[in-house]
Amino acid sequence: MYLEKARELFSIEVEAIQKIADKLNQDFTQAVDTILDCQGRVVVTGMGKSGLIGRKISATLASTGTPSFFLHPAEGIHGDLGMVTGEDVVIAISNSGETDEIINILPTLKRLGAVIISLTGKKNSTLAKNSEVVLDIGVEREACPLGLAPTASTTATLAMGDALAIVLLEARHFQPEDFALFHPGGSLGRRLLLTVADLMHKEQENPLIAAGKSVKEALFVITDKKLGAVNVIDQEYRLVGILTDGDLRRHLEKDEKLLGKKVEEVMTAHPKTILQTRLAAQALKLMQDKSITVLPVLDEKDKLVGTIHLHDLLKAGIV
Repeated sequence: MYLEKARELFSIEVEAIQKIADKLNQDFTQAVDTILDCQGRVVVTGMGKSGLIGRKISATLASTGTPSFFLHPAEGIHGDLGMVTGEDVVIAISNSGETDEIINILPTLKRLGAVIISLTGKKNSTLAKNSEVVLDIGVEREACPLGLAPTASTTATLAMGDALAIVLLEARHFQPEDFALFHPGGSLGRRLLLTVADLMHKEQENPLIAAGKSVKEALFVITDKKLGAVNVIDQEYRLVGILTDGDLRRHLEKDEKLLGKKVEEVMTAHPKTILQTRLAAQALKLMQDKSITVLPVLDEKDKLVGTIHLHDLLKAGIV
């Protein structure tokens, strides 16, 4: 019985969202254009459950390139309306369109000159009549069997807010790098912000040896730098190969005179490399795809500038 009730609820809410989608018209386009033209911020306001949905809508807008904050309407009439300016767009949410706290702040919003976009289920309501743009979020029935608890209506409102945010995101040509700027914490920020240059071993920490040197000398560098490999370079700092401790082990089994040979005779020529401007996450993917643990790092002129190790990426949380 519980599962049947839950499935019934999902059906009601899916139907509500679909009907909201079917009702979309030029009002939605006008709302998007209004927000794109906004020189201030998008102020989202709503009371009760609508307010909770409004907070989420505001947060989504702010994280996807549209500056926004939430204004509690009850606090608004006690001073917080001072945060609103005539350059702002206000998204006011009220299913009935007659919520007292929302109606009470309308005169001040009008006096300030803010543009009002309403999300309401009643197109003839007081809120709708005082709005420049009206987006219809009306639903035929709530999923609540009593018809009291906001369920389908809040879901439809949330979907409308998400639709606005994502359309605005695309209209602004918002990129993953832009998204990362607002999410610097956690693995998401690290994956989208950290570049190879941020994590690579460079200058004195970069293991390298000139072509023509012996394998024995290369072994000293590998041991000293503790990265399990050494980059072989020419006189212009161009990479000609890489010698790893794995290469040494494989050759030692076959050649007792290995240490006296030149590094060119043992190294891996034309190894996989990565540009220093690439994201660290791209370096991780390359290492995983090619089953390697060390990557030489090049600049835009194909000169060796560093080395990045798989452990550096894992330590930085690039997963």
